[in-house]
Amino acid sequence: MPASQAQRPGRRARLAGLLSWRTISGKLIIGLVVLFGLAGAAVSVVTADSLNNSLQSSLDQQLQSATQTWFTCVQSQDGDNDHDNPGQNDSDDSGQADAYQADPNGYVECSGQGQAPGTFEVLLKGKSVQYKGTVQEACPLSASDTATLAALKVATNQNPPDSSNTSNPPEPDDSGPTSPPAPPHEVTLPSLGGEYLLTKVPGPEDGTDLVTGLPLSMVDGTLSRVEDTEHEVFAGVLLLAVILGAALVELSLRPLRRVAATATTVTELPLDSGEVTLPAGVPDNDPRTEVGRVGAAFNRMLFHVEKALGRRAASEARLRRFAADASHELRTPLSAIRGYAELALRHPGPVPEEVTHALRRVQSESVRMGVLVDDLLLLARLDAGRPLEREPVDLSRLAIETTSDARVARSDHRWRLDLPDEPIVVNGDEHRLHQVLANLLSNAGKHTPPGSTVSVALTADPPLPGDSRETGSVQRGVLPPGPRVELSITDDGPGIPPELLPELFERFTRADTSRARDSSASGKSTGLGLAIVDAVVAAHAGCISVTSRPGMTRFAILLPLLREPADQPQVTAV
Repeated sequence: MPASQAQRPGRRARLAGLLSWRTISGKLIIGLVVLFGLAGAAVSVVTADSLNNSLQSSLDQQLQSATQTWFTCVQSQDGDNDHDNPGQNDSDDSGQADAYQADPNGYVECSGQGQAPGTFEVLLKGKSVQYKGTVQEACPLSASDTATLAALKVATNQNPPDSSNTSNPPEPDDSGPTSPPAPPHEVTLPSLGGEYLLTKVPGPEDGTDLVTGLPLSMVDGTLSRVEDTEHEVFAGVLLLAVILGAALVELSLRPLRRVAATATTVTELPLDSGEVTLPAGVPDNDPRTEVGRVGAAFNRMLFHVEKALGRRAASEARLRRFAADASHELRTPLSAIRGYAELALRHPGPVPEEVTHALRRVQSESVRMGVLVDDLLLLARLDAGRPLEREPVDLSRLAIETTSDARVARSDHRWRLDLPDEPIVVNGDEHRLHQVLANLLSNAGKHTPPGSTVSVALTADPPLPGDSRETGSVQRGVLPPGPRVELSITDDGPGIPPELLPELFERFTRADTSRARDSSASGKSTGLGLAIVDAVVAAHAGCISVTSRPGMTRFAILLPLLREPADQPQVTAV
């Protein structure tokens, strides 16, 4: 696999970790994005509200100025109409109406006098429109909109200038209305296509009203553009915050990843036995930073663990040497005790019965103690890594021989043998493998009641074993690479107590008396049989597993298979 392809899963995992709320980096980045988002939303709300108030105030001032301009122009136009009809009575309302009707478009000139584009101007007389217009736009005012304008409340605080002096009309004043400002109204006029801010003030003549309006679309359009710009800017800022935040967090947490990588390396080491060399500590141990304090504490922990493991390894080495030396030294006196007991039993003269029984017990216990010493010596040598003999071993023949011996020793059991057609050959120590099979078959005979069935099976290239963490299952050793062979011993006895399974292969572990049906045999057990099985299988680069429940107990040994045995030089144990 190319290196780039091998690094992709790691990069994807780191990226997923950066964006996951479960990790510190993910929490930091998500918190940073949330803070930026909240800050952006607050700035957007405050900016929009402030800008809206400013634009509304400016529009209101512009509307008041437009109202004054429209009022002044209409007043001036009225003065011109009165000047053109000097014989007309000023108090004659019909004459005023005739003046409006005589020149209905006489106010067109007012629409262009200092008004902003889109300014809406209407002259009402009662509920009828005498004039309507907008600056630079058409004014299709509908009947419903006319009724809406007529229903607006007239500003009562608006005091227009005196229009009786028609000879000298006042000049338009663009600086704003001289009277108090008229209250604005926000009105929707569908015929004009939107909302307008309107004022309604009394006209220069009785019965007339002047309506002035400015579209709110200018304010809405400005706010919309500002909001769109803010959204784009804030989106860019959030994206930049995610990218830069991820890079900064990735860089800041790199020492923690080194600590995690070192800890992972330590967990992969075999710490249960033997000498162990721990990896060097992490370089990030600056006490002025949080990560540095974590690194310094981790380095101190590694130092203490390494010292403890060194002491444990030295203690185990001393214990192995003691067990080996003691076992070796005890063999000679045990042999002497056994010999003298046999010699005393051969005495030709009369010997009291009590003495004879005592001598037989001495002989029996010396034999048992000799077996125990031999087992301890074997375990000590295996623990010390002494090499075993390596030669092709026919497991099929070993299975036949050991099963035959077990059938003779335990004739009250049913023994079954399932072997393949072709011999199964492995590379190993024949004597030790024979001892493994003999120990397992002896345990099956001792700890099952008479009439139980014990099956011995040999299989080449078996399927992979199940999960050893399931209930009632224990596995020891590392699964050998293929091709492999499986040797299994299965019985239908009461099973092994669940609380005993985790320690089944430890030394001096004995089964519960409820399983040990043969009390005499159980009393002679040293508690080292399964420990020897485990050590010998491990020395052959294999593994052993046991699965037990009431009615079924199965020991399975997996060893590397030797398909084409060749003549190999014999390696003698040191």
